[in-house]
Amino acid sequence: MTAASQGDGDRVPERFPGFRVLDQAPAWDETTRATVLDRVGRPPDIRFFDATEEAAATALFDRLLDQHPENRAVPVTAMVDARLAEKETDGWHYDSMPDDWVAWRTSLAALDEEAHARHGRAFAVCGEDDQVALLADVKDGDGDWRGFHRARIWSLWTRYACTAFYSHPAAWDEIGFAGPAYPRGYKNLGIDRREPFEVADARPGDLPQAGTGSA
Repeated sequence: MTAASQGDGDRVPERFPGFRVLDQAPAWDETTRATVLDRVGRPPDIRFFDATEEAAATALFDRLLDQHPENRAVPVTAMVDARLAEKETDGWHYDSMPDDWVAWRTSLAALDEEAHARHGRAFAVCGEDDQVALLADVKDGDGDWRGFHRARIWSLWTRYACTAFYSHPAAWDEIGFAGPAYPRGYKNLGIDRREPFEVADARPGDLPQAGTGSA
């Protein structure tokens, strides 16, 4: 994330200056407010991953989401770990893949095996450039990767990473999302019609332009 840190731990989004989604909490109903606030603060204890898996998963999520230890805003590893500990999956998996909790253990072990084969060390302690290059090869290489269909293991990793990341208020601050609409709702519908509690993008030129072919 690109938000700047302050000394008290609050984060100021660069793209939406002055915006903080938790300021909207009084407008949510009690159940919604409790659900969102439960995601803030001390992350849940690690229950599913062992220490080696936790390190590999954290490094994987940091590369997928461009987070860094010194300013990691969303505890993705702990959030994914909590899902896996409770076996809260997406409700489906490819028939060529094992159950998600099995696929996570075996794929993280495979990441470490690949890192040891290439660099003589675990994935978590490889340099960022080496981690990025390894993951690019997993995604774009030919054939299966260490027994996994490349697109399907990539889908598993990114689905869990993005689900955790974008369920957290810190990520909402980063994208200017004002949180749940219930029960207040929205009245100013349409392009560039903001609600009074929304903030304009300070860097709209960073967005891809229609017709340019940008993803």
